[in-house]
Amino acid sequence: MRIGLDMMGGDFAPAEAVKGVKLYLDTVASDVHLVLIGDEQQLAPLLTEVQLDQSKYSVVHSSQVIGMDEHPTKALKEKPQSSISIGFHLLKNEKIDAFISAGNTGAMMVGTYYSIKAIEGVQRPTISTLVPRENGSYGLLLDVGINADCKPENLAQFAILGSLYSKHILQVNNPKVGLLNIGEEEGKGNLLAQATYPLLKESKQINFVGNIEGRDILSEKADVIVCEGFTGNIVLKMAESFHEIALRRDIQDDYMKKFDSESYGGTPVLGVSKPVIIGHGISKGTAFKNMIQLAQQMIDSKLLEKIKESFVAKDAQ
Repeated sequence: MRIGLDMMGGDFAPAEAVKGVKLYLDTVASDVHLVLIGDEQQLAPLLTEVQLDQSKYSVVHSSQVIGMDEHPTKALKEKPQSSISIGFHLLKNEKIDAFISAGNTGAMMVGTYYSIKAIEGVQRPTISTLVPRENGSYGLLLDVGINADCKPENLAQFAILGSLYSKHILQVNNPKVGLLNIGEEEGKGNLLAQATYPLLKESKQINFVGNIEGRDILSEKADVIVCEGFTGNIVLKMAESFHEIALRRDIQDDYMKKFDSESYGGTPVLGVSKPVIIGHGISKGTAFKNMIQLAQQMIDSKLLEKIKESFVAKDAQ
């Protein structure tokens, strides 16, 4: 298994990316080989300092970096030697089995769409976020930003993708699916919610439990919560603020710590044919380590093969 990591992406790269690599290699027993994509001149002293097992990684030099504020499509075209461009080239040509970056999110999405392609039958790939619950388990919320406007059919597919992720990565047996809405009763909500409800209710591929209100997001009422990306992103950013408020007010609470984006690292792009994981721009060592571990879990669990099988089965119905 070869996992590619953009060492130049993120506000604290490459130093924190190197810390993440060390954390992963020191704490996770695996036969994974890490392909570190970045400026050799900057990486060499950092890698020497942490004294990694050189058999566990290799470095692919990149002479360019796509900045966080650059136009995604333009940057990918004009910077073919950037760490993100090289990462997608390696993934497309099967030199690596997964690609991770905390760099320019737009460039990661454009690279995913044009290099990797969606799984056949998937109308729109999606991204999700983990939802911490008081009992220590995690729910899943999707979409959280890349699909601000959706059709009912898109949300129905998000429900299938989220259910498969919940089952095979979060180890939830028969995950409960809820539709995020302003009321529990069928027929509530805007036109999108009203049109989506019957599609979820009729689907034989998910365990639909009905509408979920905002106060239920952090509960165990649903394991997978579906919404369009506009609403999902607002919920995500509000949830991230819980951890920031707790830090500012010096509140020491184990549950509040779970809202720290470092604890889960990044989010996979669900619905594409190869594992791509996008990290938060402020990712530090722990987040990079967790993203590598997530990529390994996705490959080990054969999640993408299961998604492909599910959409083939759906088309055959």
